[in-house]
Amino acid sequence: MARIVFMGTPEYAIPSLHALVERHEVVLVVTQPDRRRGRGRTVTYSPVKAYALQHALPIWQPPTLRRSEAVERLREAGADLYLTAAIGLILPAEILALPPHGCLNVHASLLPRWRGAAPIAAAILHGDDETGVTLMQTDEGLDTGPIVAQARCPIRPDDTTERLTPRLAQLGADLLAETLPRWLGGEIEPQPQPEGGVTYAPRLSKRDGQIDWQQPALHIERTIRAYTPWPGTYTTYEGQRLLVLRARALPEWQGPGEPGQVISLPGERIAVVTGQGALHVIEIQQAGRNPTSPQAFIRGHRDLLGATLGRSG
Repeated sequence: MARIVFMGTPEYAIPSLHALVERHEVVLVVTQPDRRRGRGRTVTYSPVKAYALQHALPIWQPPTLRRSEAVERLREAGADLYLTAAIGLILPAEILALPPHGCLNVHASLLPRWRGAAPIAAAILHGDDETGVTLMQTDEGLDTGPIVAQARCPIRPDDTTERLTPRLAQLGADLLAETLPRWLGGEIEPQPQPEGGVTYAPRLSKRDGQIDWQQPALHIERTIRAYTPWPGTYTTYEGQRLLVLRARALPEWQGPGEPGQVISLPGERIAVVTGQGALHVIEIQQAGRNPTSPQAFIRGHRDLLGATLGRSG
């Protein structure tokens, strides 16, 4: 049984933490500080902190790990290994050098493809057929460390980031449980990442979700799936944001209209003309309202049909 410091923040990290709790001694859980969210500015815990509280695990929430006191705090923990999963904090060289069995990271891609903060969304957005998880040895670079183990996972045609993330999280936990005994036993020689095939998945922001109707319908559909639940995808109608929650590309559609124009199709379907094909819109949401079908929305906004979305805002 190893003494392990676990570092993680989102829901994705919990299966890996659970796998460690069942098999090892988790001497410290490091997660990001509490945040104020929503209109009421309510203080919320990270999912990892909530799990740690439920299991009476010691918790530490530093704003950064770059200070000297962070090195001392982690040295005091006396861990054999550090394990990270989407911690969202940079680990400096002084910290990486502390544990005798190093620091491993459960990264949600098949490295070296999709290094960075949003690998799951990037894989969906770019139309990858598969993705996976990589157990890697952490170094000072951005997901550049040697590969310890990998596991693959197909991307389904209807996958969103919200649907795919739990599958990858469990896949990572299973890979960790299978690999860690051999790593601790010195049986694995990590392999350098290939020099070819490197891609990056930068951190997403709200503005990334604005739909460009000049893009092909297939790209827009993937954008909607990739950005569900964050940052969401939206267009503008009468100067107001209109969220597009679910849609299906019709890449072979050809007909009149400019990109962004709302049209009707056989079967009472509502679609939007794109740069290539049309996008069949299934579910939308106006700010402050509940999600609805475009057909229901049109009953209260008759001029939506024929309007061109995204002209402002």
